[in-house]
Amino acid sequence: MGWWCDLAKINIVLVEPEIPQNTGNVARTCSVTGAALHIVRPMGFTIDSAKLKRAGLDYWDKLEIHYYDSLTDFMDVNGQKPLVFFTAKSDRLYTECDWTDEAWLVFGKESVGLPDDLLFANVGRTARIPMIGDSRCLNMSNSVAVAVYEVLRSRGFAGMITKGGRIRDPNR
Repeated sequence: MGWWCDLAKINIVLVEPEIPQNTGNVARTCSVTGAALHIVRPMGFTIDSAKLKRAGLDYWDKLEIHYYDSLTDFMDVNGQKPLVFFTAKSDRLYTECDWTDEAWLVFGKESVGLPDDLLFANVGRTARIPMIGDSRCLNMSNSVAVAVYEVLRSRGFAGMITKGGRIRDPNR
């Protein structure tokens, strides 16, 4: 646990992730924002995958990470939390969600998203990221970053460094 413990927690949930680079990118996003990562098995790769490590190698020691053996296991433990299920099938935009409390952002596997029965049972807790036309979906790790930074923005980037150093003239 780190400096962010006093803030309303952000939790990223990956349900059956298939692509190690995406999970590595999500791990990196979690580590730089203080979000916890929850991984629901089965995964389409091993946690020691070289591609996974390459995407987030120097960030793994900074992560709060939790594993669940199945979606049922995850829901048994966390089903009453303020879960938001991200899907292109939702009518509610992610910007319309109330992110003042602990945030639980749930993303499905890259190939098919979240199961329809889960979405149907939680239709009031779904959200979408807008896209043009008949686009299938945004890359999962990009979707996570968009959603995490919306939560942070809605909270005024509390606890985040919002000012950079002085930009210097490279010709001087």
